[in-house]
Amino acid sequence: MKILFLGDVMGRAGRAAITERLPRLRTDWGLDFVVVNGENASSGMGLTPDHAKGILAAGADCVTLGDHAFDQKDMLRFIETEPRVLRPLNFAKEAPGKGARVYADARGRKILITQVLGQVFMKRPFDDPFSAIDAVLRSHPLGGLVQASFVDMHCEATSEKMAMGHWCDGRASMVVGTHTHVPTGDAQILPGGTAYLTDAGMCGDYNSVIGMDKAEPMRRFITGMARDRFTPAAGEATLSGLYVETDDRTGLAKKIEMVRQGGRLQQAGPAARTDGAARSGAAG
Repeated sequence: MKILFLGDVMGRAGRAAITERLPRLRTDWGLDFVVVNGENASSGMGLTPDHAKGILAAGADCVTLGDHAFDQKDMLRFIETEPRVLRPLNFAKEAPGKGARVYADARGRKILITQVLGQVFMKRPFDDPFSAIDAVLRSHPLGGLVQASFVDMHCEATSEKMAMGHWCDGRASMVVGTHTHVPTGDAQILPGGTAYLTDAGMCGDYNSVIGMDKAEPMRRFITGMARDRFTPAAGEATLSGLYVETDDRTGLAKKIEMVRQGGRLQQAGPAARTDGAARSGAAG
């Protein structure tokens, strides 16, 4: 199965990049399933139903959220009616929506998608992500009920993301970190066969401070005082994420590539991958 995951969509620029580039990538790369993290797609804080519909219409099969899952209050109701949007598994027991679902690609192959929130350096105390993921993976074994599975690990600490990767190694097709908006260079297939990347980066303008217009974050760092609200940077966005091919029999990863499309990061040269040149540069 050919799976593409795209990191945190950041504001209007990120949404535009998804709309303009994802349909072409889906066709050119013959993608079977696309997951997009959309928790910052609406003004950098949460996701509105209209923006969720736009990301899905552009070619995403599933949209994951994060700690900002319900910043946009309309999502509280919308997520109950749209099964293709997932909130974190360990957000809160009473939260609407689901944190894990099984989907099917066009050929009928089943894929489990789930997301958990980390605990280290996060502003709220969330339930233990390791036990939450363990229960889901035990009930959806690769090569059994599902042909592939994906875990979005949404948290601050790289160590916690790495620990989750190893916790899931051999039990999930891929584990990818989100939340910090900065892509890491450690894409690898772990010893047990799970594709892993500490952070996918963002679909946003990298001429920014983690996707926000530079002026206000810099003012706060320099003066210690706030003047305005944070607003997403509006320059051309880079699509950032991870491409993985899995074995249909075992569900484990057999190929992994970091993705950099458009914007500023593609100008820095090819990103690393396990078996050759990366999928960076223009889509056509």
